Amino acid sequence: MAVRGKLWVMMLTAGLLPLPHAATDADSNRPNIIFILADDLGWNDVGFHGSAQIPTPNLDALAYSGIILNRYYVNPICTPSRSALMTGKYPIHTGMQHTVLYAMEPRGLPLSEKLLPQYLKDLGYSNHIVGKWHLGHYQLRYTPLQRGFDSHTGFWTGHQHMNDHTAVEHGHWGLDMRRGYDVAYDLHGKYTTHVLGSEAISVVRDHNISAPLFLYVAHAAVHSANPYDFLPAPDETVAQLGHIENYRRRKFAAMMVELDRTVGSLVEVLQARGMLENTIIVFSSDNGGPADGFNDNAASNWPLRGVKNTLWEGGVRAAGFVWSPLLRNVSRVSQQLVQVCDWLPTLYEAAGGNVSALPTDLDGISVWHELSSGVPTRRIEVLHNIDDIWGTSALTVGNWKLVKGSHYNRTWDGWYGPAGTRDEKAYSLESVAHSPAGQMMEELNLLPSDDRITQIRREATVSCGAGAHMANECNPLESPCLFDLESDPCEYNNLADEHVHILQSLLARLADYNSTAVPPSNLEDDPRGEPQHWNYTWHNFGDEQEPEVLLNESGYK
Repeated sequence: MAVRGKLWVMMLTAGLLPLPHAATDADSNRPNIIFILADDLGWNDVGFHGSAQIPTPNLDALAYSGIILNRYYVNPICTPSRSALMTGKYPIHTGMQHTVLYAMEPRGLPLSEKLLPQYLKDLGYSNHIVGKWHLGHYQLRYTPLQRGFDSHTGFWTGHQHMNDHTAVEHGHWGLDMRRGYDVAYDLHGKYTTHVLGSEAISVVRDHNISAPLFLYVAHAAVHSANPYDFLPAPDETVAQLGHIENYRRRKFAAMMVELDRTVGSLVEVLQARGMLENTIIVFSSDNGGPADGFNDNAASNWPLRGVKNTLWEGGVRAAGFVWSPLLRNVSRVSQQLVQVCDWLPTLYEAAGGNVSALPTDLDGISVWHELSSGVPTRRIEVLHNIDDIWGTSALTVGNWKLVKGSHYNRTWDGWYGPAGTRDEKAYSLESVAHSPAGQMMEELNLLPSDDRITQIRREATVSCGAGAHMANECNPLESPCLFDLESDPCEYNNLADEHVHILQSLLARLADYNSTAVPPSNLEDDPRGEPQHWNYTWHNFGDEQEPEVLLNESGYK
């Protein structure tokens, strides 16, 4: 500990770390910001979108008391989405647009980018991350504690098993659970969602309320784990969900139930510390759900088309909401267009920052005042992604969506359930009101009436008519497809032949975007990163001398 403290002082003296921000009266008035990110959650995996299959009463209580974002978009897979959240830029502008960052790649989110917690640090925030990073760790300078966060308990890579905290990737197996820079061996056997929930509560309990708090809770759930146990969940929780016949789906649901419970506990401790009334809570998935066995998972994007890592609505349209007593026009379903890169300027403005002082090359725009008032945002288009390696791209302008190319040779271009229980009688309004978050909403007089909740839930439920047999033929591998999302959110009817002028306009706009793209930064796996060289842990191998075993056995040099 003394060596690490001495190193920190040396880095501070050398100007490699920001100077501490002195607390001011203005700081104490800034809102606390809690950003909860679920991993691989599907559109239809929460109650507030109409399904009664998975009980999510705490999330539902916040959603009904806040603003449900029904036209909220993320990127199709996790590293690109997380990079957009942290930088306020589309992944094509940071080199993070192609697939994910693998644990043995010697790269990370470019150090030239200033990240959301660093902007908030300038405003006096205390910043903490609990959970998944997945934006680079091969050198410590890419990890959270050197990118604006004051503490981190969680993992650096893209997934882990919920009980043993190991990740299997590219034929290698290693432990990945950290407390700061140190491997948290002591957490072995403790369920990841419970660990992250407890750590988030500890951050709030220990927080000095004279400064504003930014807490980023990046869950491992409901991402699938390792081949020997893809969907680990507590047995007692699985047993409580016997109404779900499919066992894989039941385990997935149990993982989601555990996540929802941590949200309720977090809301309780915020209220107990007197922080809740000056807090903004954002909830989001990082991408669409891996449904029907994709990635050995059991999410549902029903009735949207496609899955995780596709550019259909099921891959990029995310379950999300924003809640805060500071918002005016709440308890509603928003049709305002929002993209994950908008959170940086939006939260910066909500925190009292001057948005006009942000870099001009951000793709995100602040939607804070528009969300609060309910008026349309300035965002009229969303670039879903451009991946020239896979030859795929998608763009939405207004109600029109262009899809060009397809992943997996069209294997996952369909519509995947389960639809879940859509019967309103099967949905428990009582559980919403009686949940910890629901009770806190009642205390604040923010929870709508049962009738209003039912109405909000109906408005947040996407309906697409008779089904996929309505579809006009669309083969994006042969020619671009065009959809009117206002009348056809499930992308059944390809209108490219009927609206050629609109198709050409969107293709031209897509070409404009592509002209600004930087090359993908993906690199081959570096054998120095193999966890067996680092006591079977995923390690910051780029900071170390090459392991002797590599020199003597692998012929690396």
